[in-house]
Amino acid sequence: MTYSIALNFEDGVTRFIDCNVGEKVLDAAFRQRINLPMDCSDGVCGTCKCRCEAGAYDLGDDYIEDALSEDEAQARQVLTCQMVPESDCVIAVPVPSSLCKTGTAQFAASVAGITVHADAAVEISFELDHAPAFLPGQYVNIGVPGSEQTRSYSFSSRPGQQHASFLIKQVQGGLMSSWLSRAQAGERVSMTGPLGSFYLRAVTRPLLFLAGGTGLAPFLSMLHVLAQRNEAHPITLIYGVTRDQDLVMLEALQAFAARLPNFSFVTCVADPQTGHPQQGYVTQHMAADVLNDGDVDVYLCGPPPMVDAVRQYFKDQGVAPVSFHYEKFTPNAIVTGDAA
Repeated sequence: MTYSIALNFEDGVTRFIDCNVGEKVLDAAFRQRINLPMDCSDGVCGTCKCRCEAGAYDLGDDYIEDALSEDEAQARQVLTCQMVPESDCVIAVPVPSSLCKTGTAQFAASVAGITVHADAAVEISFELDHAPAFLPGQYVNIGVPGSEQTRSYSFSSRPGQQHASFLIKQVQGGLMSSWLSRAQAGERVSMTGPLGSFYLRAVTRPLLFLAGGTGLAPFLSMLHVLAQRNEAHPITLIYGVTRDQDLVMLEALQAFAARLPNFSFVTCVADPQTGHPQQGYVTQHMAADVLNDGDVDVYLCGPPPMVDAVRQYFKDQGVAPVSFHYEKFTPNAIVTGDAA
């Protein structure tokens, strides 16, 4: 038996290692050629200090207070030279991956199918040469065939499968959109990742998901995992778009609502001429009860103006969610972050 340990480096790179029962994380990482920070390996110096964001573990008592204080231990700070996992874990490593002599993984895939949603988006699925590990919400860089450029897209499928899907915005004249218009089944692409600090953390309170346009993609991946777990905490998704035709994947959301009785979603359209029942932006459809007086974990994925507007809305309303994770994207880039 082994445990899967996700090491999330501060440059957004994630690497997965297997840790044997009773094995310390530092030893498991070294065994798999990832040189996590360390000096003493005896729980004395604190150089290997990281933070465990999810999972169960034992730290024992073979370390000194100067290396890890009681307050730090209560805040789930860990010494990887002493940490023995008791389940799958997610560990935030406060250094770039390059300093640990590791980097992003590369893998290949073949186009399996393409679904076009008018001029709004394209859903593309791939058969993978191997099933890469990733955290729900993360993204990969996909090489655009016929060019030397890549584009970043979040998985919309769940981890651990031999196939992967992505929801990609249609951009007139865009490099990826142009290729998608002529892509054929079986065509090969390269991928690099997983990447990003925008991923589903351990669920201990209600969740509020805010999606803008094709920013819906990472939430589909998260919902796959939450449905698989039969998550009991309330989950609310507010999905906002610019035009009526930009509302896609509604059948998928309805299917999740059928599987997860505690999941509900609201859609809204910004266009003043819309015939949709909910006109406006996501901030105009954020009921007070879903904010739960701040006792909520908020995840937001959308274009930069949406991210900025939501952050300002929370400030104006005097609401400080327990945690706020966001990812803002442009047609060529993704930026992830956290805010108080």
